[in-house]
Amino acid sequence: MIELRTLRQFLAVAEELHFGRAAERLHMTQPPLTQAIQKLEASLGAALFERTSRSVALSPAGQALLPLALALLKQADALAATVQAAARGGRGRLRLGFVSTVGYGELPRWLRLFREDFADIELSLREATLDVQLREFAQGELDAGFIIHTPGAHPAGFERLKISSEAMLLALSADDVLAGSAKVDAAAVLGQPLVIFPREIAPSLFDALLVFYRQHGREPNIVQEAIQMQTIVNLVSAGIGLAWVPASVMAFQRAGVVYKPLAEAAPVCETSLIWRADAAPTVLRFVEHVERLLVR
Repeated sequence: MIELRTLRQFLAVAEELHFGRAAERLHMTQPPLTQAIQKLEASLGAALFERTSRSVALSPAGQALLPLALALLKQADALAATVQAAARGGRGRLRLGFVSTVGYGELPRWLRLFREDFADIELSLREATLDVQLREFAQGELDAGFIIHTPGAHPAGFERLKISSEAMLLALSADDVLAGSAKVDAAAVLGQPLVIFPREIAPSLFDALLVFYRQHGREPNIVQEAIQMQTIVNLVSAGIGLAWVPASVMAFQRAGVVYKPLAEAAPVCETSLIWRADAAPTVLRFVEHVERLLVR
């Protein structure tokens, strides 16, 4: 095994090309330095310097060792700072899941600022619905995730930061007779064909809508299911049916679609950031980052 101290001694001689000056630079006498270089040469099985009574020069073996020694010493010098940064959450990896609706809000800005503030954290993004995120959490493939749910229905066993709370809106075809209304009465729309997400990707929200329909004496007339909110809105544009969407989806403007609030209280959708209690420091740095931006 070659000690770092020995590599530093080799580097001093290689840069000074003079044992006396190298020894002075290392705050030692020349004989121990000469012995250390000789032991290094013996362990490597090659002469590292070509010596004469008047000069010292790197041998071919010494020239080959020089860049390797420089790289090793640079890594060694950075070791403590790297480990300390990782312990503080300033270096490492963050695997982040998010549902599509979050992308219509502040998420792009949060990610841009996070990359600027924590350039040494490798950020891996994964668009995934709640069911997929929970599976990947269980498999250790996800560190944190943005999800949607109804109030109080966030998954158990996770830490949580509430991001937003918003009423659901109706996405209607621009050809719908109600498209020009400022607000829409529930009785006027609950019988229309419905485009909706599958229950497994947002069960609490699906169930809240089902309860809303039944409270008004109706059953939802589901004609099409789609996972992505953008796809749902596109299907509304095609005249397949109406859809319930979080208010933030209004940022997605699609020709042939209008967004209308309900005249009465509508189901509410919450967005949360979730993570495990034993999450790595990088996750906590991201949570703190988002929390700080939320209060601005």
